[in-house]
Amino acid sequence: MIWKTLPTLEKIEATGNNSLTEHLGIEFTEVGDDYMRATMPVDHRTVQPMRLLHGGASVAFAETLGSVASMFCLADWATQSVVGVEINANHLNSAKEGEVVTGTVRPIKVGRRIHVWEIKIHRSDEKIVCVSRITIAVVERR
Repeated sequence: MIWKTLPTLEKIEATGNNSLTEHLGIEFTEVGDDYMRATMPVDHRTVQPMRLLHGGASVAFAETLGSVASMFCLADWATQSVVGVEINANHLNSAKEGEVVTGTVRPIKVGRRIHVWEIKIHRSDEKIVCVSRITIAVVERR
């Protein structure tokens, strides 16, 4: 298991209160030994004018997954924090308004100062909508 703080769905949900996570309707649904999974609705908050999932919403979803995963890999939340350094995304298929997309985050590297995560977002028919990679820096809290 990669987690230094055991991630429960209740603890994860608390990290997103009063934030973009809550605004976009992102809900964490599953935690494994080396992954987390969440859903996001494709609705008025996350679509572009053609009523398809907005690429920026996919990136926000991916960054949320990577950032939350990194938080639970920290040794001490009182003295450490995580910040996104770089993110990329390949938008491979569309998702229509009314659908729900699922994102899964898995580690590529979890080091002392840098974490790199891969996030795959897919539709209910398992077609990949977006593949993303995020680099997270572990920093000292100020």
